[in-house]
Amino acid sequence: MKSRRAVAGIDIGGDRKGNHLVILRGTEIVCNVHKETPEHMLEKCVEFDVAAVGIDAPCQWRTGEAGRQAEKALARQRIFSFATPTRELAMASQSGFYRWMFNGERIYNALTPHFPLYGGHEKIVDKVCFETFPHAITCALLKNEVASAKQKRTQRRQILEEAGIQTTSLRSIDEIDAALCALTANFLLEGKVVAHGDESGGFIVVPASSR
Repeated sequence: MKSRRAVAGIDIGGDRKGNHLVILRGTEIVCNVHKETPEHMLEKCVEFDVAAVGIDAPCQWRTGEAGRQAEKALARQRIFSFATPTRELAMASQSGFYRWMFNGERIYNALTPHFPLYGGHEKIVDKVCFETFPHAITCALLKNEVASAKQKRTQRRQILEEAGIQTTSLRSIDEIDAALCALTANFLLEGKVVAHGDESGGFIVVPASSR
């Protein structure tokens, strides 16, 4: 990784699991926290002068009946994710499933005044946050037919280690995924990403394929 600017990744979980934040500077993990408030995670990003934050949660709710273009673009590549509903449908759900999406919304609300949401621009000139997706990252850096949910802990740790990141401090798949989001933030700073989606539905950013 050429950039020495600090980058961050946040894995979003439900109320019980909580969110996980990993901050990288180069290949060094300089911060690893979880189950903290969005405001505390923002403080950590400011403290370490983070340039870009990758977040594993929808950056926009669906509007109308049509799905988000970003999710459709990934599905055309056989990369499937949970379909984001409208906010009203998520609020009306009695299952509690969408709690993690609301936790993601709170993270974006805390960060975007300081890290504006990525708008599809090729060159990053200031601080930014963006949506990404660990399975799509794995598919980009390996191959779709190789990436496996059953082997995600092994494969995603391998990707980090091949990037030169020491992973012994990453104790859970959530921390691994947060680090993978931070790695993608570094790719974004280097201009080596593909952004799927549009302005109305938001973009999902993944590394440019290494295939």
